[in-house]
Amino acid sequence: MFKRITGIIVFAVSSCLLIAFTGKKPAPHKQKPVLGTIIIDPGHGGMDPGTLGAYSRESRVALAVSLKLGKAIKAAFPDSKVLFTRTTDILSGNVRTLKESYYYRSDFANQSNGDLFISIHCNMVGKKAGGWYEKKIVSYKNVTTGKGKKKKTKKVPVYKSYYVKNTHKGTETYIWAADRVGFKGEAINQRQEESGEKNDSSLNFDMSSPEARIRAQLYEKKYFSKSLLLANFVEEAFEKGGRKSYGVKQRNEEGIWVLQATGMPSILVETGFLSNTEEEKYLNSEKGQNEVVAAIITALKKYKTALEATK
Repeated sequence: MFKRITGIIVFAVSSCLLIAFTGKKPAPHKQKPVLGTIIIDPGHGGMDPGTLGAYSRESRVALAVSLKLGKAIKAAFPDSKVLFTRTTDILSGNVRTLKESYYYRSDFANQSNGDLFISIHCNMVGKKAGGWYEKKIVSYKNVTTGKGKKKKTKKVPVYKSYYVKNTHKGTETYIWAADRVGFKGEAINQRQEESGEKNDSSLNFDMSSPEARIRAQLYEKKYFSKSLLLANFVEEAFEKGGRKSYGVKQRNEEGIWVLQATGMPSILVETGFLSNTEEEKYLNSEKGQNEVVAAIITALKKYKTALEATK
């Protein structure tokens, strides 16, 4: 306590002397913006088209929405920096394999000291975009086979083909399940060891010690709570805008590298189902893409306000 008071006195005296000699007040400490650096990740790309609709591919829809989102973020939060994992229809990092692309996305975000990671995707469900044909039994008929004593009659089903429209639509947002298995910090550390990369970031944990594991777990819980906060705001905004929302879902299986290995709050937004004819048209339209972006911007504003209130 004594040291703290002494420090305050020294700072006050120094400020007075500076004003006395120069006539200028010391420059106030500029606090880093809450949203700081935002990484936008358009899902898939290039040789990886992602979900295929009746006439469009996820990689291109995600890219169009992401570019609009970046522009809207710059307008709404001029103090924030926006970076993209890709800006054209290629694999992120312009690499050769999907695995390299996954690693590139998280490495790029971590090495850019991102404060927030937003991955944009499109969803699908069912056997085919738009719909598909199935068969059902509508009646039975008698069929006779053989002759004489070998003659047999049996009932066989009569089938009729019918069209099943793919009606599943709506949004959902994924976050990494920090309360289940694995550490974000551990995934980052493992990736750096595999690639031989070294990073001065505080997230470069040596997971061999109990202290480091505790530290990693604390980071992970912090990221989890912030990711959950933003994800809830995103789905809330979609729902208020008239979209059907499936809410926030936690993922902890391997493979969702952009959620697992990003050392920052991270969300993956499924903007809608390309397998649904109406929603595919909506997501490919200017109106639909602008509404998706507007919902995410609304969520970011609430997220920013909440974090500033906490500070």
